[in-house]
Amino acid sequence: MPDDSANALRGGATPRPLGTPFNLSEVVVGLQRDGNACLFPNAPGPPVRIAGLTVGAPLMTRPAPHAGEMHPDGDELLFVVSGRVAVLLEEPGSHRALELRPGQALVVPRGVWHRVLPKEPSQLVHITPGPGGEHRPLPGAA
Repeated sequence: MPDDSANALRGGATPRPLGTPFNLSEVVVGLQRDGNACLFPNAPGPPVRIAGLTVGAPLMTRPAPHAGEMHPDGDELLFVVSGRVAVLLEEPGSHRALELRPGQALVVPRGVWHRVLPKEPSQLVHITPGPGGEHRPLPGAA
């Protein structure tokens, strides 16, 4: 069964059926701790929160509409399929900017604030732990 909290965050969106091909840049896959998977549209707004992992491969042409994110439930895997991105990491006592190119990956440690900035049109696969997560608003955002 899909996680009801994920449905609520997507405005009651109905999970897509399993067992049919789909474009991973258009959906977010929820891999729940009970072993079930569900698919949700990759839409603007708050991210899907799954008690397990979310997997997506968004096409990025501009920075995310937030000033950073943090995942308290586990490490996040980022893998660059195409393009080039900078990943800004806010670690205790330091800030680092790492550039990732196609075929490169990065594990963002649990609890580390980070932001992904595309340097050119890019596609990035993320495997994100949940259900917790925090986002910082952009300066001047409501």
